[in-house]
Amino acid sequence: MNTTTAWVTAVAGFLTCCLAVVPLKRLALRWGLTDRPSANKAHARPTPYLGGIAITLGTLVPAVTALGLADQRITAVLLAATVMALVGLIDDIRPMQPFTKLTVGTVAASGVVSSGVHVTVFGGWLDGSLTVLWIVVVANSFNLLDNMDGALGAVATVTAAFLAGTAFVSGQPSLGLLLIVLACTSLGFLPHNWAPAKIFMGDSGSLFIGFIISCSAVFLVSGQDLDTMFAGLLLPTFVATVDTGVVFFSRLRAGRSPLAGGTDHVSHRLRRMGLGPRMVAVVLGLAAAAAGTCCLAMALQWISPPVTAVITAGAAILLIHLLQGVSAYESIEHPMPGNRERQG
Repeated sequence: MNTTTAWVTAVAGFLTCCLAVVPLKRLALRWGLTDRPSANKAHARPTPYLGGIAITLGTLVPAVTALGLADQRITAVLLAATVMALVGLIDDIRPMQPFTKLTVGTVAASGVVSSGVHVTVFGGWLDGSLTVLWIVVVANSFNLLDNMDGALGAVATVTAAFLAGTAFVSGQPSLGLLLIVLACTSLGFLPHNWAPAKIFMGDSGSLFIGFIISCSAVFLVSGQDLDTMFAGLLLPTFVATVDTGVVFFSRLRAGRSPLAGGTDHVSHRLRRMGLGPRMVAVVLGLAAAAAGTCCLAMALQWISPPVTAVITAGAAILLIHLLQGVSAYESIEHPMPGNRERQG
């Protein structure tokens, strides 16, 4: 695969998403597929969903055109992500039971594992089970990260770009191409989702992104030693992992269900520290860039996996601890019109 092919495919993803957003936004408004304002949401008018369809099409069409279906592992990842995009779309239109979504996610992740994408820790069926659990949890963590305008779009763009570089360096050009297309597609969607957002990606887009990134991380660490595997899984998912950790432990301490909704995510806490919604997206993107840089540096053998694993785990634990000290449920002063701060 040459550089020209990679760039043409990436640009095709960017343009496909950009062009698809406009008619999808009109269609969503015509059909009433909108996220309506409420007490726990700061946007002032109904905002259309269906942005996830643009992200899915912008990634799938160029990637399949360039790569075909020859690599069963890449094909399995794409199929699983597409299934979850469809599930997310159904959930956007008519909310589904969490158990149903988790069941479908488990089946989709199992398909990826059966294609040969799995961690190698214990050997045998246990590795497959751990991989399925990790993919499902992380994919849903990315889903929950989509709680403020531009937040997940920024994280997805940066994370996919650095993970693509890691894939190319690691001798996985097909995966690298898929990830660079996802990065460019997310970038193409970002102006439409930047605060104040004109369209939301919904569960369709966030689950699609989460599945591709989580499966790709497993793809790259399969067969590696434990230190490399730990760092290689945590770094591409660092922002989503910290966000989930903050929510999980703070709710446990407060005696609230970790599965209940709430405006207590990292983005909400950053807002309560005085950052505007656009700056929150920038900060989360920068955090993803720092983690992505470490992941790429480790692949280039500039830093050792054990040191990277210890520093990454320490940083995650420290951030989870510090962010729990930020009040989670006070009202947000002067929200930007159109900014979405939904429960998740």
